[in-house]
Order: sequence, then C-alpha cells, then structure tokens
Amino acid sequence: MGKAERVFNKISKVLEWFLIVIFALLVFDVLFQVFSRYFIGQSFAWTEEFARFSLIWMTVLGAAYLNAKREHLSMDFLYQKFSEKNKRKASLLIEVLIFLFALIVMVIGGVNLVYTTLHLNQLSGTLQVPLGYIYAIMPFSGFLIMCFSIYHISRIYTNKIPN
Repeated sequence: MGKAERVFNKISKVLEWFLIVIFALLVFDVLFQVFSRYFIGQSFAWTEEFARFSLIWMTVLGAAYLNAKREHLSMDFLYQKFSEKNKRKASLLIEVLIFLFALIVMVIGGVNLVYTTLHLNQLSGTLQVPLGYIYAIMPFSGFLIMCFSIYHISRIYTNKIPN
C-alpha cells in the first residue's frame, strides 16, 4: 500500500467517524427536543437550530465521503455499454468535472459565502454563532472532494481503479 493510499484511507476513516459523531449528536438533539417538549412541557429553541446545522454539515461532508468511496449517485446505463477504453475516458472526464464543480462552486463560492457572512457579522438566530463558521463546511468539503478526485484520477491513470 502506497503513501497516497494510506493517507486516503486515513482521511476517509476520520471523515467516516466525524459523520458518525454528527449523526449521533443530531439524533440526541432531536430526541432531547421531543422529550423536552412532551415530557417536560418546555421546548428549547436552540435544538431546532442545532439540528439544522448538524444536517447541513452531515449532508455536505457526506457528499465528500461518498465521493471518496465512489458511491455517489450515478446513472450508469450508458456507461456500462462503453468499451473498457471508453469507460476509462468517461471516468477521467467525470472526475475532472467533479473536481471543477468542487473548485468553482464549493471552494470559490463557499469561501465567498464564508467571507461575506463573517464580514457582515451575520449570526444564527438562537445560538448566536457566526454563520460563516457554519458555512465553512462548504469550502472544506469542496477541498476534500478535490483531493479525492485527484486521488481517483491518479488511480484511473495507473489502472488501479475498477470501472
């Protein structure tokens, strides 16, 4: 196992555990919200906002994780009809497009969003957390997707990646 593969596996495992922790916190938060509303008779406003932010982080980081595992949603009816050579070309094209999307939309757009919300001092309604910190997951996840795409492109070039 090469150094790049060890780093890839380590990052994937850390990301996987981070997603598990976020999901556990989300479940705990929602259960606490239900418990407090129906058994204590008091609803805490912060639980809804925390659940929303947790779901945002879990979704965006989950997209990066699925990209790492090459388990993202795809329609491969046409792809399966290609020859092995054309499958390789299509895989390269797909990875380049994923890389460009992550760069332009998630990293550049995400950094702009984070900068704007931090510059304007926008705070969340209940938790009073700067929204730039919440949105920072977008460029971070985009950067991870870009790294995973580079890794996949290198594996496609060396014929180490299954079609």
